[in-house]
Amino acid sequence: MDEKNVFSELSPAIKERLSSLSIITPTPVQAKVIPELLAGKSMLFQSETGTGKTFAYLLPLIQNNEEKENIEHAVRILICAPTLELASQIRDAAKSVTTLKTALFLGGAPLKRQTDILKEKPEIVIGNPARLLELIKLKKLKTAGLTAAVFDEVDRLVKRESKDDTEELFKALPEHIQIIGASATITNAVRQFFTGLDSIVMPQENVLRERITHWAVYAEQRDKIDMLRSLLAAVQPEKTLIFTSRPDQVENILSKLKYKDIECEGLYAKETKQVRKAALDRFRSGKNRILVTSDLAARGLDIPNISHIIQMDLPEDEDFFIHRAGRTARAGKTGINIVIGGEYEMRKFSILEKKLKITVYPKILYGGKVVAPQDMP
Repeated sequence: MDEKNVFSELSPAIKERLSSLSIITPTPVQAKVIPELLAGKSMLFQSETGTGKTFAYLLPLIQNNEEKENIEHAVRILICAPTLELASQIRDAAKSVTTLKTALFLGGAPLKRQTDILKEKPEIVIGNPARLLELIKLKKLKTAGLTAAVFDEVDRLVKRESKDDTEELFKALPEHIQIIGASATITNAVRQFFTGLDSIVMPQENVLRERITHWAVYAEQRDKIDMLRSLLAAVQPEKTLIFTSRPDQVENILSKLKYKDIECEGLYAKETKQVRKAALDRFRSGKNRILVTSDLAARGLDIPNISHIIQMDLPEDEDFFIHRAGRTARAGKTGINIVIGGEYEMRKFSILEKKLKITVYPKILYGGKVVAPQDMP
């Protein structure tokens, strides 16, 4: 099969839906994975953030199940994701390319409402492991008709906080169904969890080094938000995601930006899923161009056309730095990742620069513009 034309293996209806989304050519991971999944294989696959993993598994699974008659209207595809945001995003992606009824099941939502949704016979169910497992135990979510189960961001699903629920959910699935694991990172823990599955590891596309420009902007802790405000005024970014490691700082940043009449919104873990979804939808559509968040949103979100990432600190875990930065330069585009920090953070950034083999460009504000120090008059 010609990998460049794997979309030709999809139905005319799916191709038409992809075309309406301006998706004509498969990404490398889609070209590699789609034929394997169309053939019914179970597998783990690893590909960098922003390379098209969600459609790599959705398209073949939808193709295989749209072609099969489902007289019982059973649940056919189960997709497990670690966060509300990623699960919601997968649901939206699925709805954009299929007429199969799709439903979302997340902890924190009323259980009765979700059991009522199951009575409407969805064929694709998406949710976090704890809630999916709860619905199975209550015998509300029946798994006998499943053809495939997907574990997205598997590295996070097998971490301590989710491992027990993920393991129990995995054991509750019927034998001999298609199992797929997808992530930007397949760790030893993932391989041990999914023992025996073949894996595909895509070559590094070096998005972090080649498509993202990294800036370092110096500011002491007390001056960071003023620097952020000045930076936004100087750059006038198309769409900006601002990260802070401390959830309590989200509100502080928002209030100080709004005080200066800068339109922005925040993403809070404590908010209801409806409020968080509404904020994300406004940001995704461009109605709001600035979103402030903690690392809650750093994993898995695929929001188009984010031009700038601004990190108000450096996270302890370098993976979070990578996933923060990786919210820009998606789908072949380029972007700018900016770290605002004091002397300690600049030293940490210098260490990261060497470790990740990226190039960091020091920048300062002068006359309302962002310039390199050596370009100062």
